[in-house]
Amino acid sequence: MARLLHYAAHPSPGTSSANSAMLKRVRGLEGITSLDLYAEYPRYDIDIEDEQQRLLAHDVIVLQFPLFWYSCPALVKEWLDLVWEHGFAYGRGGDRLKGKLLMLAVTTGGPQEAYGAEGYQHYELRTFLTPFEQAARLAQMRFLAPYVLHGALKTEPEAHALGFLRLMTALRDERLDLRAAESADILTHDTLPLMGIN
Repeated sequence: MARLLHYAAHPSPGTSSANSAMLKRVRGLEGITSLDLYAEYPRYDIDIEDEQQRLLAHDVIVLQFPLFWYSCPALVKEWLDLVWEHGFAYGRGGDRLKGKLLMLAVTTGGPQEAYGAEGYQHYELRTFLTPFEQAARLAQMRFLAPYVLHGALKTEPEAHALGFLRLMTALRDERLDLRAAESADILTHDTLPLMGIN
């Protein structure tokens, strides 16, 4: 059984039915530490040592957030900047996250067809998430394809939230096909590569 650490990060969760539904589905599950990053640090006073100890105590880290201006909300970036510091996550002696898994769970306001050369965003979603993939590489982690809900503002979130529950329990129970999850572009509630499902 893998030890799973889940961070949800939405600056105003009351306005997001999708992110709220995802957090509600996994909060309190056995073997999964689930935190609301904005509730934990409303003044951005991140406890670096506590956060590093949390990371060390877990095998899988899942960051859940809405795509804001083609990146993550500000607190996620602050958390990465401070917690994944030189000598801990990278650089001389910085191999403390080596071998752990990193996965993103991302919601977008735009529809799936917006993300691509022909869409109005002009780039694939993964292009906007490249800094996270490279950060994982620098920290010697395995980066899994993001779990994505496009058009979150106009989509009923229940199927996505239930898929997120299946994803999280599969990660915890080591039933996610990691090779397939690494090689996929994105994952959705109906494309999860689960093992041992008849």
